[in-house]
Amino acid sequence: MLGLLGSLAQLGKCDLLDCMLYLSGVSGSTWCMASLYKEPDWSTKLDAVQEKIIKRLDGPGVSGLDALTKLHKYWEKKDNFSPTDVWAAIIVTTIMKEVDEKTISSQRGNHSKDPYPIYTVIDKECKYDRLFKDAWFEITPHEAGYSLTGAFVDSVCFGNRFENGKLMKEQPEIDMLYLQGLCGSALADREEILKQIQKWIKRFISHEQYSSPGCQVLLTLLELNICVLRDKEHTSLTAKLNKLLKERQDKHEKEIFIMLIAEEKLSKEKVKDYTLHICCSFWNWFEEMCNKTWIAIVRAIEHVMHWIWGTTYNFLHDTEVKDVHPFVLREEKRYFEDAGLLINSPYFPMLREERDIDLIISLDFSAGDPMETVLRTADMSKALKIPFPEVKLPDDTSEPDDFYVFEGHKKAPTVIHIPLFNKVNCDGQIKEWAKRFHTFKGPYTHDMTIDLIKKAGENVINTKEKILKQIMKLVEQKEAKMH
Repeated sequence: MLGLLGSLAQLGKCDLLDCMLYLSGVSGSTWCMASLYKEPDWSTKLDAVQEKIIKRLDGPGVSGLDALTKLHKYWEKKDNFSPTDVWAAIIVTTIMKEVDEKTISSQRGNHSKDPYPIYTVIDKECKYDRLFKDAWFEITPHEAGYSLTGAFVDSVCFGNRFENGKLMKEQPEIDMLYLQGLCGSALADREEILKQIQKWIKRFISHEQYSSPGCQVLLTLLELNICVLRDKEHTSLTAKLNKLLKERQDKHEKEIFIMLIAEEKLSKEKVKDYTLHICCSFWNWFEEMCNKTWIAIVRAIEHVMHWIWGTTYNFLHDTEVKDVHPFVLREEKRYFEDAGLLINSPYFPMLREERDIDLIISLDFSAGDPMETVLRTADMSKALKIPFPEVKLPDDTSEPDDFYVFEGHKKAPTVIHIPLFNKVNCDGQIKEWAKRFHTFKGPYTHDMTIDLIKKAGENVINTKEKILKQIMKLVEQKEAKMH
């Protein structure tokens, strides 16, 4: 998020931003985009917008009660509640420190001076089945759909239930908070989400000055799951649950407490089944907690246990579309997730033939191998017969340069690739910078935020003349073709 913010700010200062047609992102980059596109024509006032974003990130954040209220709205109003809703309401609000309920379609007409935004996710099942042409999915202010097969629906209708192209049931239009959860879920960690739910329950019962045996069951159940995920001692927790649930019966009039033996080593699968069993029977035992907030909490725990992300009605259900795989067409629902789990860069939406792109500037913020995204894109493009430049690299890229150019040929675009941390802007301290901003780092201090924005901006300053050279080269080539 901050890498993109710093890069864009410097591109603006170098007078390079206004010649860009599109801005596409995956994962954390989409969180930066969501913050920018809240502001009409943000690229004309980027200093002020950046300052506003930094001030928000330094601020107090969203209260636990507000996060739970948002979680309940998702559960109450949507058919396809999933861990993505939990991730958005509980985790994204914690990091982004806001509940952004604006819709992406509301951005239409507000950004005539900005690059057009393209948010990228992937179809999880297509990824697993290696149907890579069908895997890439994009969401823009006007449409949502499969980038490479060309099957789209109006973005207002994304998530509605269709059969054979006919609208059967409307759903609320997705908001920007959920979109950030959908795009930026690669770090979705079951333990972290359960810990956050546990924390919000404690805050909620403190705020409401309310507690009951049911609250204690939920808190202990969450603690048991966290213990088992960490492979830690759990005997006291199973004993506590047995005591809390003693003589309570499930719907088949069987006592629930006999399911766990305190001394038994528990597998993750067994604890999952046990947790789902308790959630299923919860309202039989604790009817006094049957209000909207507690129902949303229990449903959230259930969906985190199932771990099926990005559940969405399939707008292509029971249709016939020539270029889309039949497997995609026959399913009533699709499951979307962070595109970084396939390739951590949004090349493929840019490679749609209709977009006719001349130049891609790849600002790469990936952890690990900084050249992996462009190499994997080249390989996948070759397999899918999509024009992409040949990627030739030095033998050793462990300390990457700050600028790589892969020149296009025929219909292939030229690609400029700029790794965030490199031997130019890090001056021999690449590992130190990468360690300081490692993937699972918690919230940044103000100084860390400023340092990372500045470090990303240095790459633009250092490579400005090389970028301009490539732009001029492509302009000359196009002019020569016209004559």
